[in-house]
Amino acid sequence: MKSRDIAIAGILLAIGAVVRYLSLIIPGPIVSNLVIAFYCLAVILIVPTFREAIGIGLVAGIISALISHSIFPPANLISEPIGAVVCLAVYTALRTRSVGPAVSTFTATLASGFSFVAIAIVVLIAAPGMLVHTFTIGAFFMAILPIVVITALVNGVIVQILYRPAARILMRGR
Repeated sequence: MKSRDIAIAGILLAIGAVVRYLSLIIPGPIVSNLVIAFYCLAVILIVPTFREAIGIGLVAGIISALISHSIFPPANLISEPIGAVVCLAVYTALRTRSVGPAVSTFTATLASGFSFVAIAIVVLIAAPGMLVHTFTIGAFFMAILPIVVITALVNGVIVQILYRPAARILMRGR
């Protein structure tokens, strides 16, 4: 990866971290993960290799785990690399389509969100005295489902809006 690409990914991850951190100020159970939107934008703009996408996702996972108030923050270390790889795969397939950024980000957010939920469910089942005794796993999943889908929609729209101006700015530097 070129140093320019590393800088782009770093700046976008920093923006995502700041926006995510500021969104934690708003009280409530639903907090959108805008780190996903910004690492997807980075993946779309620089189109890294598979290994580089995993690296971007891992850095995003560390950031998300550190500033998260979710049920099991370490799950971000797995779910964010999954999201970054899915974003790369979908965007590579839809690169020529005008809605490629939105669709790839939407799909990546779903992949990241549902893998996070799957990891959290495994941890909750394994941990004695946790959620399994209070709620059913199905109820937990149904409560999280709309949050993941709404976040995916919001992230897809954000990246679609930001893609063209960001791509133009990057083209000026070449």
